[in-house]
Amino acid sequence: MAAPLLVAFTAGPAGAWRIDRIAPVIGPTLADADRLDVAEGRRPDLAHAAWQLTGTTSHPRYAERAELAALRARQEGLARPGATCAALIPVRKTEAWWDLAQDERRAVIEERSRHIAIGLDYLPQVARRLHHSREIGGEPFDFLTWFEYAPADAAAFEDLVGRLRATEEWRYVDREVDIRLSRDVGTLGTLGAVA
Repeated sequence: MAAPLLVAFTAGPAGAWRIDRIAPVIGPTLADADRLDVAEGRRPDLAHAAWQLTGTTSHPRYAERAELAALRARQEGLARPGATCAALIPVRKTEAWWDLAQDERRAVIEERSRHIAIGLDYLPQVARRLHHSREIGGEPFDFLTWFEYAPADAAAFEDLVGRLRATEEWRYVDREVDIRLSRDVGTLGTLGAVA
């Protein structure tokens, strides 16, 4: 596994991604902004930022070996040329969630909610990367999920999100914001090259 990677999502006047909409799903929203800068390994200047969310990549915490193998076999990387649509979905879970033991959380996530299995249904069309924020401290969300997909796969993405939100797992969410983004073709070489 690669070393954890710090990723900062900064909303403001600059960035490769155009913010098309920011909508609260559960709880308070985030301030409006025009652009989103996604910076790997650094935190950009906050002088003109409307907000900044930071997380780190980490080892898989709930997936079993066979699920990891299936994910790796089907998932394509981020920054694909045709993936000009994105979503940043920050989520905070309830204290009741964090009071569960690891095996109890796994039972909710996969045995009853089928989170990993649902995600597999949308690979490789929808690429995703999870960022953990809870351990950083001071962050308003526990997880930041980044998704990228082509415009032709927008309906599939909506279906994916709808299925996940209908699961038992989402009963443990007490704050969620849905941020939709787009970029022009050819404006992104790698995710980290969007400064």
